[in-house]
Amino acid sequence: MTEQQQSAFPRRDAEGRIRTLGDLVGTGLAGVVIGLLVLVLFDGAFAWFGAGDFGQANGWLAVILPAWLFWEDFRAWESGAPRVVAALVAVAVAVVSGLLLAGVATTLPPLLSGALAATAFTVVYAMVWFPGVRWLTNRTG
Repeated sequence: MTEQQQSAFPRRDAEGRIRTLGDLVGTGLAGVVIGLLVLVLFDGAFAWFGAGDFGQANGWLAVILPAWLFWEDFRAWESGAPRVVAALVAVAVAVVSGLLLAGVATTLPPLLSGALAATAFTVVYAMVWFPGVRWLTNRTG
């Protein structure tokens, strides 16, 4: 592994899988923040042009970059049932968690409630996927 590959974030192993849970969560949350900032800019621009009120954009869109990160980590794992099962369970639990949080935050504008849901989705997915895929892979050999 070259020095440049070792200093890259998130740190990855030789197969391209993210090495630590902290890297996965941190990179995922950074993606949510970046996605939310872009969404706020677009929502503000549309509100400024009179195409709607500010805060009415769907905050769930902030999950695009973390979803891309999770997809890349999924692809780095060897084909087989462990990665599929871990991903399906992680997606199911993460979506339900995000929807529950968005449901609790119904008094907030869609931008904020969706941003909370996207954040919950990102953290829960990472917390289920990272140990889950490793545990299943070790169990199935």
